[in-house]
Amino acid sequence: MRKWLVCTLAIILSVAAFTPATYASGVRVSVDGRNVQFLDEHPYVDQRSNLTMVPLAFISDKLGAATEWDGELKQITISLNRDTVILVIGDHHALVNGKRVDFEGAAVLKNGRTMVPLRFISEALHANVEWQPKHKLVSIMSSVGNVPKGTWIWDTHIIKQDQEKMISFAKMKGVTSIYLQVNRDIDSTIYEEFIRKAKREGILVEALEGRPEWVYKSGQEDIQKFIEWVKTYNSSVGPEASFTGLHFDIEPYALDEWTKVNKVILESWMDNLRLIEKETKGSGLQITMDVPYWLNTVHVPGTNYSMSAWLLEKFDCLVIMNYRNHALGDNGIVENAQDMLREASTLKKKIVIAVETVKSKEGPRVSFYSMSNEVMEKELQSAHNKLTHYASYAGFAIHDFKGWQDMK
Repeated sequence: MRKWLVCTLAIILSVAAFTPATYASGVRVSVDGRNVQFLDEHPYVDQRSNLTMVPLAFISDKLGAATEWDGELKQITISLNRDTVILVIGDHHALVNGKRVDFEGAAVLKNGRTMVPLRFISEALHANVEWQPKHKLVSIMSSVGNVPKGTWIWDTHIIKQDQEKMISFAKMKGVTSIYLQVNRDIDSTIYEEFIRKAKREGILVEALEGRPEWVYKSGQEDIQKFIEWVKTYNSSVGPEASFTGLHFDIEPYALDEWTKVNKVILESWMDNLRLIEKETKGSGLQITMDVPYWLNTVHVPGTNYSMSAWLLEKFDCLVIMNYRNHALGDNGIVENAQDMLREASTLKKKIVIAVETVKSKEGPRVSFYSMSNEVMEKELQSAHNKLTHYASYAGFAIHDFKGWQDMK
């Protein structure tokens, strides 16, 4: 009978450069530049195999993998996105995506806890592993394939026909959040069916809506109707079919008035944002705002305080539309994201970095349109490697779902 592993699972990391007796009690582990605190079973080096051991909670909590234990078979299953690793206690081999792979050492039981191979597991899940003997540190850099990703679905009608195909694509790409525009003409049972299927695959769905005109007082009625619709829908279904948050894409800078009467537009926008804060208070919904990467250069009228910090104080997360197709260098993804990541880290809020796949008229360096998915993944990996030390960094978002699907 299969059951979720309750005890701590540990992973073995092959490190041939150090002596077990010397380093057995002093091994440290970091993931994406952040030290991991082990509160229960600590990392140690197996003296026979010279391999470092660490707990299962590490695999699920820090690498984001699902872990499952079969007591009868003494079998451990670890899965993340497209990858599945199956090990049996005492065996010197594993099945990685159905193929046998031999490795030194074996999964073992120690102090009632299951210990299995870390370098082997980490690399099977496409993470990069490095041993730093000077610091007695095992450094793991997660693959961008394992980083949380969101994506926008603007044409809500497509969930009527292609739910399985869409969710399969999203899972394959490591999507953890879908921003689904709410079209109230679509029967709510369609949303219910789609969200249930997505959540079964570990994908959360946020209710998406917004337009530039929502900065005006005349947009308040539409804002309230949107919020009320989602609340009513959620109350009519169980948690397994509920929207987990509200996702606003308002973009007032698209209005002609943005440059003509900027102060008036900003003040009106702030009034409507206060309305959103009031109407969603106590709802249990996460509130996310799409904003341009340069919003930190815009100040709250009459102050030197940035609009981005003002928004971060009120809401849970900002998705910054950091539309560049190069990670490093001048005006790249990393450079453009850093100021707001610093703000969010100070305020203990989250920032998602968004990139574009749709054709753009703003120049050749804005979108990954016409490029391959491999090129985009390479740039995102470079950006990820530089951004992980920010506590506020919460992964990427790809605009949009259809553009992503159409990539080579």
